[in-house]
Amino acid sequence: MKLDMQKTLASKVAKVGTGRIRIDPANAEQVKEAITKADIRDLIDQDVIKVMPLVRNSKARARARAAAKKKGRQKGAGSKVGRATARSPPKKEWINRIRLQRKIIKSFKESGRISTGDWKLLYRRAKGGFFRNKRHLLQVIEQGKMLKEVKKPTKGAKK
Repeated sequence: MKLDMQKTLASKVAKVGTGRIRIDPANAEQVKEAITKADIRDLIDQDVIKVMPLVRNSKARARARAAAKKKGRQKGAGSKVGRATARSPPKKEWINRIRLQRKIIKSFKESGRISTGDWKLLYRRAKGGFFRNKRHLLQVIEQGKMLKEVKKPTKGAKK
């Protein structure tokens, strides 16, 4: 039995799509006689025509995955999407690296452990990207014999 018109009317009355309308096959004859919106409304009230709830994607798997990620799982190389530079942009890495190197060079100059000339040389090299990291910078300072012994003032010494 074709009940397309009644189904369409029911969907308009209930303000849902036709896919969510279910008609009880036992009462198909009663539904076939309903030709007005008022008739359809009465049948919906009598539960002859049912409006089904929305079926959405379950979040159960998403919750389980989130719980696993919170524990530190599923974060390996295979789970990462995008380039490494997307996660830590090269500019940010450069900024952090140059700030550290300049801080070290400045502290050495202020404490008198390197001369002003050496400071200028190291500063220019840092700006040019010569040093790979902090360890490389300290290595160059040691190998270049730039470090000087800092004389600590003795007690009672005249200024």
